[in-house]
Amino acid sequence: MDKTHLVDEITGHRRMRRNRKADWTRRLVQENRLTVDDLIWPIFIVPGTGIVDPLAAMPGVSRMSVDKAVEAVREAADLGIPAIATFPDIEMELRDETGSNSLVANNLINQATSAIKKAVPNIGIITDVALDPFTSHGHDGILRDGIIVNDETVDQIVKAAVMQADAGAEIIAPSEMMDGRIGAIRRGLDAAGHQDVGIMSYATKFSSGFYGPYREAINTSGLLKGDKNSYYISPANGTEAVRDAALDVEEGADMLMVKPGLAYLDICWRIKEAFGLPTFAYQVSGEYTQIKAAAMNGWIDGDRIMMETLLCFKRAGCDGILTYFAIEAAKKLSKG
Repeated sequence: MDKTHLVDEITGHRRMRRNRKADWTRRLVQENRLTVDDLIWPIFIVPGTGIVDPLAAMPGVSRMSVDKAVEAVREAADLGIPAIATFPDIEMELRDETGSNSLVANNLINQATSAIKKAVPNIGIITDVALDPFTSHGHDGILRDGIIVNDETVDQIVKAAVMQADAGAEIIAPSEMMDGRIGAIRRGLDAAGHQDVGIMSYATKFSSGFYGPYREAINTSGLLKGDKNSYYISPANGTEAVRDAALDVEEGADMLMVKPGLAYLDICWRIKEAFGLPTFAYQVSGEYTQIKAAAMNGWIDGDRIMMETLLCFKRAGCDGILTYFAIEAAKKLSKG
């Protein structure tokens, strides 16, 4: 018996490489595809005008004043990116124990929403109501006697959500992980006439080490007192994460998000399989920076890894990805 017959006998005539033999066959049988429609671009907003402030910890990412953000978002829309997510870095003197600036109707995040929506009406705007950009202690909620108080925080973020919707936000994405927040926000939005404003729940936000560069971007890394383990999910707990997501579904979430992304692809898959709702992942700052740093040192092919990781989110069941690579990826996708 020659070697070919021996291989056929072992494989039962099944040769997986037949479908991999040429570019056209590989394209024909490809199971998942990444398109520009899958991308959401997170951006950082600062006070002032004419400001583009590069972030040392996130090469290629800058904090922008509202006028510059409008210009950048117009480019994103021209590339076909369907939505952005905005995060403010407000003045330190406006931050306090309760994050009261979140309840100022014309605060920085709402100024950005109004300006972007007016200038670039065809792009979706997603806003977060967590209090960490507004508090003097860097926590996502109100801190009382060393404890993040749940219900008082929820009351405040509901009011902030209504103001953000008033300013033109089309999706509220609450990330502070307080119990009961999704139902409360839904009731608050509906009562204010914002029945069409959606909720993208940070359904499973883990207490992760991948957030470091983001905290530099919104200037909370030096403020944070203690940790966020009492309200974020332990990286060890997958079943708890699914239970958290189930509660958000019951309370009326329209979309679910997993954060961080790459280390939690199993959670993306479990949530998509369990609930069938539109499911998103946030490729967070630490993930982005690792890829950028390795590429800048010549250790990896940055473009290839960028596209590979984004495609892996699709394979894991995600309908879209929040990623700082959005502009780069969209440009690459436009070239075919």
